[in-house]
Amino acid sequence: MKFGVPLGLLHPAAWKDVAVAADELGFESMWLPEHLVFTTDLSTAHYPGATSPGIKPGTPLFDAPAYLCWLAALTSHVKLGTAVQLLALRHPFVSARAFATLDVVSAGRAVCGVGAGWYRGEWDAAGVPFESRGARLDEAIEVVRRLWSEPVVAHSGRFYSFPEVAFEPKPVQPHLPVLAGGESDAALRRAALLCDGWISMPHTLASIRPRLAALARLRSGVPVTAHAYELGSPDEVAEWAALGVERLIVRPWTRGRDAVAHLTRFATAYGLTPPSPPA
Repeated sequence: MKFGVPLGLLHPAAWKDVAVAADELGFESMWLPEHLVFTTDLSTAHYPGATSPGIKPGTPLFDAPAYLCWLAALTSHVKLGTAVQLLALRHPFVSARAFATLDVVSAGRAVCGVGAGWYRGEWDAAGVPFESRGARLDEAIEVVRRLWSEPVVAHSGRFYSFPEVAFEPKPVQPHLPVLAGGESDAALRRAALLCDGWISMPHTLASIRPRLAALARLRSGVPVTAHAYELGSPDEVAEWAALGVERLIVRPWTRGRDAVAHLTRFATAYGLTPPSPPA
């Protein structure tokens, strides 16, 4: 099992220390969420399954790929992912450039987790139709993948059209992984048919089973990354693996100030192997 760390659940002041510790302790990945902007009107902020707004307008927001580029310079092994990037809220040129840059400066450690988003306010503020966000995301995924892999690209689609362009540098990875986030049927279809895997919302072993069954009906063997914040013990890992989950994003701390200490205890308890130092 591979283990990831959710930086977004910590105050940004802790991100550097936690990222460096995760890299040194043998965690496989670290993940940042993103939003482009929060409006002060909270009438469109209805987080799925919650009764209160899912945002606070004064929350500091960072450009996730840009911040991960900085963390790439402080780490050597850990993968650097978004959970998730609102890829379709920007032109594909912007998104493709951001992740290609991250992959180059990190020597091939980028993971592009994407989602259609739930918060209408930022789409309205950016002037991008909220209702078409899913279809727009599907087309954006197609475009960025072509930009990352083909010598020249021209595109004429429903949402994006441009003449033949060159796009350099390409990512270091021959196939920069794109994971689809979200719990809806549309998100699962995206994960199974367009992307390299699915990245879940927070789940327990019991709550994730129906979503995994729905995913398997679309395509067998879809790689799964699961947020499992309440992981009980090392014995539980085998149960997640038996469900087909290949990566768990864990939060072994209860207070941010204790995150590094608890990551260290987790690494020992779960048998993580620190990476070998460079020769």
